[in-house]
Formats: sequence, C-alpha cells, structure tokens
Amino acid sequence: MCPGSGTTEGENTLFKKILIANRGEIACRVIKSARKMGIKTVAVYSDADVNALHVKMADEAVHIGPPPANQSYIVIDKVMEAVRQTGAEAVHPGYGFLSENMNFAAALEAEGVVFVGPPSPAIEAMGDKITSKKLAMEAGVSTVPGYMGLIADTDEAVKISNEIGYPVMIKASAGGGGKGMRIAWNDQEAREGFESSKNEAANSFGDDRIFIEKFVTQPRHIEIQVLADQHGNCVYLHERECSIQRRNQKVIEEAPSPFLDAATRKAMGEQACALARAVGYTSAGTVEFIVDGNRNFYFLEMNTRLQVEHPVTELITGVDLVEQMIRVANGEALPFKQSDLKINGWAMESRLYAEDPYRNFLPSIGRLTRYRPPVEGPTEHGIVRNDTGVFEGGEISMFYDPMIAKLCTWAPTRAQAIEEMRIALDTFEVEGIGHNLPFVGAVMDHPRFVSGDITTAFIEEEYPDGFQGATLVEDLLRRIAAATAAMNRVAEIRRTRISGRLGNHERHVGEDWVVALQGIEFAVKIKADRDGATVGFSGGGSYRVTSDWTPGQELARLDVDGDPLVLKVGKIPSGFRIRCRGADLKVHVRSPRQAELARLMPEKLPPDTSRFLLCPMPGLIVKINVAEGDEVQEGQALATVEAMKMENTLRAERKGVIKKINAAPGASLRVDEVIMEFE
Repeated sequence: MCPGSGTTEGENTLFKKILIANRGEIACRVIKSARKMGIKTVAVYSDADVNALHVKMADEAVHIGPPPANQSYIVIDKVMEAVRQTGAEAVHPGYGFLSENMNFAAALEAEGVVFVGPPSPAIEAMGDKITSKKLAMEAGVSTVPGYMGLIADTDEAVKISNEIGYPVMIKASAGGGGKGMRIAWNDQEAREGFESSKNEAANSFGDDRIFIEKFVTQPRHIEIQVLADQHGNCVYLHERECSIQRRNQKVIEEAPSPFLDAATRKAMGEQACALARAVGYTSAGTVEFIVDGNRNFYFLEMNTRLQVEHPVTELITGVDLVEQMIRVANGEALPFKQSDLKINGWAMESRLYAEDPYRNFLPSIGRLTRYRPPVEGPTEHGIVRNDTGVFEGGEISMFYDPMIAKLCTWAPTRAQAIEEMRIALDTFEVEGIGHNLPFVGAVMDHPRFVSGDITTAFIEEEYPDGFQGATLVEDLLRRIAAATAAMNRVAEIRRTRISGRLGNHERHVGEDWVVALQGIEFAVKIKADRDGATVGFSGGGSYRVTSDWTPGQELARLDVDGDPLVLKVGKIPSGFRIRCRGADLKVHVRSPRQAELARLMPEKLPPDTSRFLLCPMPGLIVKINVAEGDEVQEGQALATVEAMKMENTLRAERKGVIKKINAAPGASLRVDEVIMEFE
C-alpha cells in the first residue's frame, strides 16, 4: 500500500467510469489501478487491436477506426464519440498518442469530462519542447544551448547546426519516446536527420515542427518524478536514471540513480517542483535533466504525462502513481508530504521490445507463439513486476510502438536488484518474433553497467558493431557445462529406458563426457545420486547440480553449488541450444570418442548475401535513394524503410555499383526480401 493510498473521511466521491485513450501495456496498467479503486473502465481499439489484452481487460470497449494511429487513436473526434457513447466521467490518456495534446484536454473540458492529467495551459506551456525551454530559461533554469525558433527547411537546419557546433540533436517539438529525434555529426547527417525527424513527427504526432540543440557528449539522463494536486501541494518522488538508451529510446531504467548524491537529488527535485508550480501544473509529470560528470544538471524538457518507466518509482516509494493521478483529477489533496517520501531499496526496469538485436534492433512483427513472463510478486530476495499488453498467441502489429512489456525487479540493494533482473530475464520465454531479451540480459552482466559507470553513449561505445550475442565468462560457462552435463545424463537415462535397452540400470549410462560450448571443451565426470549429480572437471573443481528438469521442458531451473541458474532449453543433435544471460549457445555433450570425431568435422558456412541489399524487417519502402548503374560509396544511403512508426535508413556496407533495383517506394516487403542487387 502506498503512503495514504486508502480513502479518507471527507474525500470526494470517485469517478464511476474512466475511459483509457490508449492501448497496449499502459492501457492495461491503468485498468489495474482503476479496478483496485472500484472504477469501471472503457477501452478504445482499432481494427488491429480487436483481440488485444486491454480490450479483454476493460469493462467496455469501443471500436474507433483503422489500424494507423492517425486514423484511430489520435483522432480526437473518434475518442470523444467513445466518451459520449459510454458516459465516461474521466479520461486517462496514458503516454504517447493524445497524452500531451492540449486540444484533446480542452475538448474534454468543453464536454464536462475530466482529463486525468494537467490543465491544458500547462500542457501547452510544458508539453511543447520549444516553449518549455524558453519558460525554463525565463525561470532561471540552466538549459542546454540550442535554437528555440522554428526551422523552415533543410538548408536552415544545416546553417543552425553549424552555428551551434556539431554534434547536434534534432528533435520534434511534439516528440517523445525517441520518435522524431536524430543526432547529427556533420552537414549530411543534419540534412537526413531533419527530413526523417520531420516525417516521423508528422506521422506520429501530427506536428512536424523541429528544433535543434547542442548534443552534450558523455551525458547521463536523469529525470525527476513530480506529483502536484489542485491545492498547491507539489512533491518530487526522487529520480530515475535512464542513461541506457538506443536511438534516443530508453531501454533500461533504474531508481534511484547510482550517480546522484543527496545534495544533487534535493536540488534537482526542488527545481523540478518550482518549474511545475510556475506553470500551474497538477497531476504526475516528469522533469528531465542531462547531468554531466561533475553533477551539473541542465533542464531538457518536461513530460506532462505519466512516463513509461514510472514503475521503478512506484517500487522504491510505494506510491501508485496512476491512483494518485486519478485522485488528483478528482480534486483530492495529496495524502503525503515531501518528508514522507523516502527511498526504499532499488528498482530496475528492462523494456522488452519486438526488435531483433541480431539485426541492429530493427522491428520484428508476427505472432507470439510462446509468451511466458516470470511470475509476478515477491521472490526470496525481492519483487518481480511485469507490465504488459500482450498474450501468448497474440499478434505484434507493425502499426504501433514495438514495446510489448516492461519487466521490473526490486531488491534492497542495486546489486541484488540486478541479480533479480538477471534471473527474471532468463526466466522470460518469448518465441515467434525477434526480441531484445538477449541484449538486456547482456547489459545486466556488463562490468560497466554493474559498476554504475554509464552515460547515454553506453550502447554505442560498448556495442559499436551491434549486438551479436553475449560472450560469457569462463566461470559461468563452467556452471552451464556442469548443468547441461547433468541434464544430458537425465536425457540419456530416459532414452535408454524408452529404447528398452537398459531397463532401470542407470549405472550403464556413462560417467565420462565432453561438454563443448562457446569454443571451449570441458572433460567432465558425473557422479549421480537420488538428489542430484556432482560434476567433476578434469582440470580440477566440481559442481553440485540439482534440478527437477525433465527432457522436453523448455525452461530449466537448476541449483548449481547453491546458486540459481535458469536456462532456456532447446534440443539439437548431441546436445542443447541454451539461452542464458544474453548468450545463445550450442552446447554439445558427447562421449570422449564422439568428441574426438566431432573435432574432425568441417564447419558449415552461412550463404554469402553480400551482393544483395535485403529488407531487414517487414516494412514499407519510403524512399529509394539510388538508380541502377549508380556507383555508391561505403555509408551512402540506399533506401529508407518504415516500420512501427520509425524510419530506418539502409546504407551501403562497401563501395559498389547498383546492378538491379527490385523494389519501389510504397512497396511492402517481407524480412530478407531483396531490395537491390550489386554487381
């Protein structure tokens, strides 16, 4: 229970019915709090979401149009009609879509319906990045250098970029979630970035205004959660560190920050509240800062809505932010003071995206043939929470944001919260689409992340050539080798029993095996008993392995020398496909003679596709930049593909000549379909 989350004498009567003007996991998240408060909920949905989880969870659901958001979820008239049709007394906008649209808030106000968010003037003042930066400067808040005016065209964007000095950040004024945002290091990137940001902004927000600011190198992205009521009370619920970003999109967040000290935290919190008061802000909001290595902080923007990463704040404070937003909208005073809001423990959030990390994180769509999140609730050392909007058998659509879940863990310390996250990620089963679970699993083991020495450039610096899977340290490899040797013994016993060769004479299954994984071989000897197996290594050392795993189970939970080990398991000839801690391993468990022969076998090489530009994801061809016969240089833009509201520029990997172009703008292509061929 959060501080003061219960009802108190004299409180206003709560709303009876709330419409959620959103979809996916955030719609499900709002429904959970509303249900806890005894409030009925209304979902809205497009053709693509007719079977979506938020539709199934809500008490009522209203269809509002075709799949594209600009024909359904962000059409104010259609949402207003759903409000009238259902008699909803209030609307929670979630995040994205219409959450920071002052026209939507004003339309609700005109209809006599409560907007669960800030007043429309505050949205206008702070929801627009250009206006908010001007107001912050007027209030004496330190801001990042940049150009606050509107930018007419590409040439002006390049001119301004040169005046500010590269690198620059090109941003959509109405942007959010990494949409309409590019970093440019030279004139060419400024031109391309301005055009792409403008297009993405128009498609995602219906507002193509762009501004440019200095990109501060080696920054940390730290944000302050504020909560204000209609009675003049404003508090900050401490900070979240969101520095692990890819393409300006947050991937891993935590609360509190491992970098801030108490004095900086207090200064940032008080400044955030001062800014909120200056614009008459009420409801939950987030003031984002960029923080340098000396803990100097600079205002970036204020998000006048609930943030994606709000669960980590809830986990360290005990405050249900959605509930408090609803109560503030209902006219209630905050039930706690600043002094009541302590930091309890540490929380981590990993965003599960439908993006293939082995294809440079490009969007992936399709059916979730398997979707088994870890069990939510208390664990032996912490808490697991998973905010999701999908289910096994559901479709991941190309029309919306690729985030499908937010896996969160809490524990008393940062190290324990990371360990809880490692186990939870290894337990999370997702099949049928490309997803980034291996990547976030690898980050959790990265020494730099574990130490807290991170900046927003972490991913670019540590994975400059993209993600090709984690390389596991030898100690973990030995634990996996011991585990799979014990698992192989169980499988061998089962095979011999099924064949009828050995009956129950388990002693006839050999004790000596060779485990090969990640290019290393371990010769082991297995001594088994009723409770488990002791696996000894020829070079010295042994591990005690216990588990209730049986062949055919896709998840193995083991105890190796007293520590938990969770493996995703698939069958391959002479062993297992094992996925763990961001690694995807072929683990071969062979007899000594089989291992000797296997060393003599040639390795099969993958086919050569270097003469083709392949479509890296299902998507729409927006632009073809070259013609047949053109000579192209390394890094030159060849084509632009749009999927999940993001434009992706495909570039030449080397110098060459275009032989044939197989696709034209407007074409919808499958993954690996040939866009063009090279001589």
